[in-house]
Amino acid sequence: MRELVFGPRRFGEIKTNLPGISANVLTQRLESLETAGILVRRRLPSPANVQVYDLTRWGHEAAPLMRDLGRWAARSPRHDPMAFMSGASAMMSLQTLVDPARVTDAEMTVAFAMPADHFVVRTGRDGVTVVRGAEDRADVAFTGDTMAMRRTIYGKEGFDREGTLALSGDPAIAQAFVDLFALPEKADAAATG
Repeated sequence: MRELVFGPRRFGEIKTNLPGISANVLTQRLESLETAGILVRRRLPSPANVQVYDLTRWGHEAAPLMRDLGRWAARSPRHDPMAFMSGASAMMSLQTLVDPARVTDAEMTVAFAMPADHFVVRTGRDGVTVVRGAEDRADVAFTGDTMAMRRTIYGKEGFDREGTLALSGDPAIAQAFVDLFALPEKADAAATG
């Protein structure tokens, strides 16, 4: 479901972003979600003319729940912020790990160009919104993979260095964007036992 939050995807795109899952198991899961009314299969119009999976309106209602679960999971002492993340998962992490007190005054449009996907992130009074696609008139544009995104945004390792996001645009705006996000404190080990 997380892979479909920002729009429809082909089977191969979903599978690529779920390493370790077999085609058979993924097919079964997609069929069960379709049977439950959470997603639909449809064909994109020409010239694409490919089958995609898309969340229903009811399926989209689960997005805030996934973000809340992600925020909770990030507090685990065993959480590895550098483990594999798909582009959709990385973008959802921005919605999950934003500091609401900082985002209210920060209106920005930020483009992310990842190897297999593009996203546009907007910040402002409505918090952080993400859409799949490209944006030519963004305040800042980042290029890199999800690991570079995590090193830049959560690791605060800067821009344009090896292993971090490449930056196009105003560095001050880019830094203001990065400053909106932080990993939460880990849960007390005594509380997890």
